[in-house]
Amino acid sequence: MPKTRSQKEEIVAELSGKLARIKSAVFTSISGYTMDDANALRAKGRDQGVEAVVAKKTLLVKALEKSNFPIASEDLQGSILTTMGYKDEVSAAKLIAGLIKDREGIKIIGGILEGRYVNADVIKQLATLPSKEELYAKIVGSINAPISGFVNALAGNLRNLVYVLNAVKDIKPNT
Repeated sequence: MPKTRSQKEEIVAELSGKLARIKSAVFTSISGYTMDDANALRAKGRDQGVEAVVAKKTLLVKALEKSNFPIASEDLQGSILTTMGYKDEVSAAKLIAGLIKDREGIKIIGGILEGRYVNADVIKQLATLPSKEELYAKIVGSINAPISGFVNALAGNLRNLVYVLNAVKDIKPNT
């Protein structure tokens, strides 16, 4: 059954509200996308702060225009899956990269990053970046490395002193 004008306006308003909160979005052409794929993607997305939405292209373009992300409808070819990342800029791209790894009919078309439309190559590069948590762990490791090295150096000196004292004890006759 076709949607009424008010239903379409409600969908556009809902989409534009979601687009106003995003850190990044990825547009994917989804031929061969099944309901099992959709359910698995939504479950993974919930854990990562990513939402997957399939909407009619005309409604998506209107919502993008309303959210100040002007994208020509010609840039969005085929059936479009929109994944929106709310936590960080990398999560949506990583989620889609994991999905298309096993599929041939699904391909990245482009996305939104820092408030502007970017092509598929930028999104693919974005998917290879580590997440915020991984970067935080690397920073903590880098900060901790000099301290660990200092502790190991001090422990090494004490260990060597014990070896020397044991060697002296073994050499000296018991008296």
